Amino acid sequence: MLLGTVLVLLLLGGAAPASAHAALRGTDPGDGSVVASAPRHVTLTFTESVGLLEDSFRVYGPDNRRVPLDEPRHADGAPDTARVGLPGGLAEGTYTVAWRVVSADSHPVSGAFTFSVGKPSPTAPAVPAERAEHPVTASLHDTARHLAYLAAALLIGTAAFAALCRPPDTAPLRLPLLTGWWTLLTATVVLLVLRAPYEAGTAPAAAFDAAAFARTLTGRPGLALLARLALLLLTAAALLHVSRRRAPESEPVPEPGRASRARLAAGAALSVGLALTWAAAEHAAAGIQVPVAMTSSVLHLLAMACWLGGLTALLLTLYRARTPPPAATLTRFSRLALASVTVLVVTGVYRSWRGLGSWTALTETSYGRTLTAKLVVTAVLLAAAGLSRRRTARLVTAEAPVAVTVAERVPEPVGAAGAGPEKKSGNGEPSGNGEPGNGEPDRHRRALRLSVLVEAAVGVVVVLITTVLTGTLPARAEAEAAEAAPVAGLPGASAVTIPYDVGVPGGTGRVQITLDPGRVGENGVQAVVFGADGGLVAVPELRLSFTLTAKDVGPIDAGLTDRGGYWATNDLTLPLEGTWTMKATVRVSELDQVSESRQVRITR
Repeated sequence: MLLGTVLVLLLLGGAAPASAHAALRGTDPGDGSVVASAPRHVTLTFTESVGLLEDSFRVYGPDNRRVPLDEPRHADGAPDTARVGLPGGLAEGTYTVAWRVVSADSHPVSGAFTFSVGKPSPTAPAVPAERAEHPVTASLHDTARHLAYLAAALLIGTAAFAALCRPPDTAPLRLPLLTGWWTLLTATVVLLVLRAPYEAGTAPAAAFDAAAFARTLTGRPGLALLARLALLLLTAAALLHVSRRRAPESEPVPEPGRASRARLAAGAALSVGLALTWAAAEHAAAGIQVPVAMTSSVLHLLAMACWLGGLTALLLTLYRARTPPPAATLTRFSRLALASVTVLVVTGVYRSWRGLGSWTALTETSYGRTLTAKLVVTAVLLAAAGLSRRRTARLVTAEAPVAVTVAERVPEPVGAAGAGPEKKSGNGEPSGNGEPGNGEPDRHRRALRLSVLVEAAVGVVVVLITTVLTGTLPARAEAEAAEAAPVAGLPGASAVTIPYDVGVPGGTGRVQITLDPGRVGENGVQAVVFGADGGLVAVPELRLSFTLTAKDVGPIDAGLTDRGGYWATNDLTLPLEGTWTMKATVRVSELDQVSESRQVRITR
């Protein structure tokens, strides 16, 4: 039943498109801007570093034909930018730029925008559909990611349970160890093979492109997956070595000696290495405080594996071991689980703060809502864990040896009332309650099995939600992109979008204003008005003024004139640097007009 639920969740989760984590901060030329002369480059700026593909840019001219481009590269070596050179002599009209890059946490992100040279075309070229995700590739890739997380938890957690809790019968642990290792190996190979088509948004058959696969092996995600494969081979060798030296199951498990401590250290190093292959290619590798975030990510994954994978190992030991786990084994796991939960709480708080950025993001963003769901399910998991811990304590108490006090025997008359055969316990001592001596421990053991089963089932749901969370744009990055959008590209040719609503039918839209160069002195301004349907509209009047409140300067009227489809001026002079208030007034009829303002930064 549990396996079926997991498979359904995996298939449903894999069918959803993956969210990328590098948000577009700005473009040059700006989206929807009108530039007086053809630009030499197209430059994108992101909220984090990005990787470039061979086909990261596609530019379509006014005639819907592709424009030949130079090789994409980072602008001035900045890893959070993408730039491509344009040929000279671009014709007048509107150009569409379709782009696709890979964010630092291994997820591809794509989009499109337009700019116009001279004046907009009567009809803008359409955005090509092939830049979208391929549903089959995305589904297979996401399913492999889910399975990799579950397999890592099973492999690391089972090994930690066997090494740290030392159950007397380790035979039931062979199956989860083998299942975890083979599943993680298979998922890693699938992720590596699908990496190129996943980044490019193409069909799975594109995985057979040797050149694309070779590029995958040189990128950060590909290198992380190769490192994971190498560590899995070392893990297999270590497990084989340990299994050959394992003591017979009939012998008691010895306390760890020098050789055992060396094997523990080797296992810990392999586990940390495996965890690093996730941290190096996901959220922790991008954004703020990267070294601290990667350390937190490694500790979080290892604690999750020790707790949830160890739960699975404990469950199998409780149900299938020929020798029931003694109280010492249960006590050790209880301590391991408590330490793991403590690490999960500390690292989880830090990761949540790093990803959210504000309390309001918990309810206003997809990342926050997914995180809230994880917190709710985790609270249920903690409640189940607390119940298991209490039942473990009761079982340990029930199995503890009880001191037997032999009272002086008082002779009783033969045939005295109430006399009868003395009841004995299983060990020959009086039981005192008429029940078998092992009844109480068995009852607590059955209750522990049930609570651990519930705990493991809820843990699987937590792992699945965690995988979804790693495929969601962090709220902090989303907020940074939103804040940067109104003034993207300043200083330099910058595009500012101002929505308006006059309050009458047909009186809504947006004004796209380009300020060039956005510095002290003479500037050029171009403004294009778009209607509610996104198409160009003609308005009777468009006024633009600038005020520097801090210096009591302005308002300075830009003096826009209608240039036949757009409004412009080439002689706007802004005398001082600072944050200016740009006020746009849009008149859609003789009686209906509205004014909206935005802040722009003018530098020297």
